[in-house]
Order: sequence, then structure tokens, then C-alpha cells
Amino acid sequence: MQKVINAHCHIYPEKIASKAVKGIRDFYDLDMSLNGKIDGLINDGNKVGVVHYLVHSVATTPKQVKSINEFISSEVNKHPDIFTGFGTLHPDSEDIEGDFNHLIELGLKGVKLHPDFQRFALDEERAFKMGEVINEGNVPVLIHCGDSRYNYSNPKQLKAFLDEFPDMTVIGAHFAGWSMWEEATSKLAGTPNLYVDLSSSLYALSSDTAKELIYAYGVDKVLWGSDYPMWESESEMQYFNKIDLTDEERSMILYDNAAKLLKID
Repeated sequence: MQKVINAHCHIYPEKIASKAVKGIRDFYDLDMSLNGKIDGLINDGNKVGVVHYLVHSVATTPKQVKSINEFISSEVNKHPDIFTGFGTLHPDSEDIEGDFNHLIELGLKGVKLHPDFQRFALDEERAFKMGEVINEGNVPVLIHCGDSRYNYSNPKQLKAFLDEFPDMTVIGAHFAGWSMWEEATSKLAGTPNLYVDLSSSLYALSSDTAKELIYAYGVDKVLWGSDYPMWESESEMQYFNKIDLTDEERSMILYDNAAKLLKID
């Protein structure tokens, strides 16, 4: 079986997982079968050959930052061979630099931001304040991108952020523009420091369109992810396998690109 890295996984502590999953379900109006817990993630991944997971969560208030980062770090420490963790920051924190230094001290390898949940635009000063700290720290940032209902992380905002930080490694989730995939591609494809993941996208795209987007960004810039707990890995892999790619291209997207980016052996 092909080795797989799941490059987009939200995880939650046992006591709040059901509430967190309900919040996601309500925000996106989706049916979801997965529980958001660690055991659910691993059981789901085992069905498609996942050998490593990029795990993270998002702080919706500044006071959540410390506890979330400590939780992600603790789970990475419990599963060091299969988890890489990204920490969270919040734009309204009084000490963004201190929060960043703490997540690095915890052993986390990057930052996850969700402008639509955290209510900040990627082209505003609050985003740039976090970007300056992340850029100085020289770690990658995974950003939720796109939502036609809002105006926080859409292609024009992401373009401004990428232009402000041309040396930062940015992973634009959901082909860099959920619900506005082709607009994002037309504005962003070819940006040297931009990777994309294809999570929460393949259900809405034909296999031909998905292939066009992959080729537009570059096969070496695309990562596979399930957006756990939103989607089951088996169904996501079925969508992916319908895309007409070579075995080498498939391996790059499923494993090699993420392994290189995340420095996994």
C-alpha cells in the first residue's frame, strides 16, 4: 500500500471533542461521522495507509492559545513517530511573539491560522503582525483559505499576505480557496512560496478540474489531506484515485511533498 501523510488534521481533547465537531458541522452545514479524537484519527487513517499526520487546532480567543498549543504538543509527544504538530496564534493576543516562542519551545513545527474562525482578514495589519513573527521564526504556516460567504481569507487577501512575506512557506488549505477554487488558482498559481493541500475540495470538483488545479500549482507543491474530522479518509482517497495522475505524481502528493516540507525522514 502507498504510504500516505495526512497533511490536514484537526484534533481535540476528549472532553470538548463532541462540542468542537458540532461547531464545525454547524459552521459548514455538513454531516460528519468522525469524532475529532485521537483514536478516531488513527483508525480513520489506517484504512488508507496513513503513516504520519500533521495535527493542529485553532484558538478562537487569545486565552485559548496556550492550552491548545500545550495539548497539541502533548499529543505529539505521545505519538512522536506519527504526529507533527502545528501551533496556533491569535491576532488579538497581547503577546504574539511570546505565544510563538512558547509553541516553538513546545516542539511544534509551524503555525495554523483560520481567518474565518478567528475573524481577521489576511490583508490587514493584525495578520501582518502574526506574519512578521512567523516569518522571523522561519517556520511554515498552514492557512485556511477561501469561503464565498465571508471576506477574510479569499484569494485577494491571501495574495496580499503572500506578497508581504515572499520568503515564508505558506500552505494554502483547500487548493488555496475553498468554494472559490478556480478563482484562487487564477490569482495564486505560480507563487513560489505557496503550497496547497487538496482537503475539503475533491468532493466538489470533477477529477478533470482537480487535475487542472494540481498542474497549475505544480505537482511538487500539492499535499493530500482529509481535513479530519470533516471527511473520511476512504472517501477522500476514492476521489483522489479518480484523478488521472502518474504513479510518481500520486506518490509526490500523498507522501513525498509533505515529507520534504515537514522534514519527515
